[in-house]
Amino acid sequence: MSIPQRLFGNTGFTVSALGLGAGQLGDVQQEDAYVGRLLNTALDLGITLVDTARGYGLSEERIGRHLAHRRAEFVLSTKVGYGIAGHEDWTYGCVRTGIEEALRRLRTDYLDIVHLHSCPRSTLQAGEVIRALHDAAQAGQVRVVAYSGETDALAWAVASGRVGSVEHSLSICDQRVIDDVLPQAAARGLGVIAKRPLANAPWRYTECPKGEYVEEYWWRWKTMALSSHGLPWDALMLRFAAYCPGVHSCIVGTANLDHLRHNVALMEQGPLPPELLAELRQAFKQNDPGWWVGQV
Repeated sequence: MSIPQRLFGNTGFTVSALGLGAGQLGDVQQEDAYVGRLLNTALDLGITLVDTARGYGLSEERIGRHLAHRRAEFVLSTKVGYGIAGHEDWTYGCVRTGIEEALRRLRTDYLDIVHLHSCPRSTLQAGEVIRALHDAAQAGQVRVVAYSGETDALAWAVASGRVGSVEHSLSICDQRVIDDVLPQAAARGLGVIAKRPLANAPWRYTECPKGEYVEEYWWRWKTMALSSHGLPWDALMLRFAAYCPGVHSCIVGTANLDHLRHNVALMEQGPLPPELLAELRQAFKQNDPGWWVGQV
């Protein structure tokens, strides 16, 4: 069994149900040749979505260096809106210049998906940054105008009619989008990328990891008092998110070849049994105190 390939909403292209999150590949301490090997292995294993961002260190540059010769084999997703010299963040010029710099670093003539990277709803509503993406699309630089983020900004983006895809958190510990965002996105033909499907692996900690990125998810995981029913926690988490109806690709970040191959093997196990899926859904609904919203 290979990784399922799915139509990405109404965008006209397909993506693998498991995508590669390339954030860790931007770490300067990672050996460049090893990163190149991992990127090419991902494509060899059937991963056809690679997700990066301007803020991920050397990630864009390394993807360009090691995958430019295979550009037609994968869908390239990146994120913009900040960090451009001479431009204020979240302005028209910042977005357009960010796209041009991404094209150079990624060594490509076009970007398949470009997200506005977690800007607030007020920025989206002002219209300037979305107009910048649409102008880039008109110029042939971008195929799909997108938004990556959570809560009210995500809801606005989905309902706006101005984006072709969205990226948001979705995991056993982060399920709200399943009942609201995913049905609306499907109705509008949007592509959907689920990020953080492992909820930052809270099972690694016996005590609350205070101050760590995983802390909020750890509390949710403990509160739900879940049973893995004999499955490894990573298998339970990944299969829950990747086979959630309405999700087209589920991105997992790694800079370890063994982990990459392991994630592919987990995907090949297919969806969770319906009764286990129902149990996990019910556990979240019963324990959500009203503020278990998507984590940025």
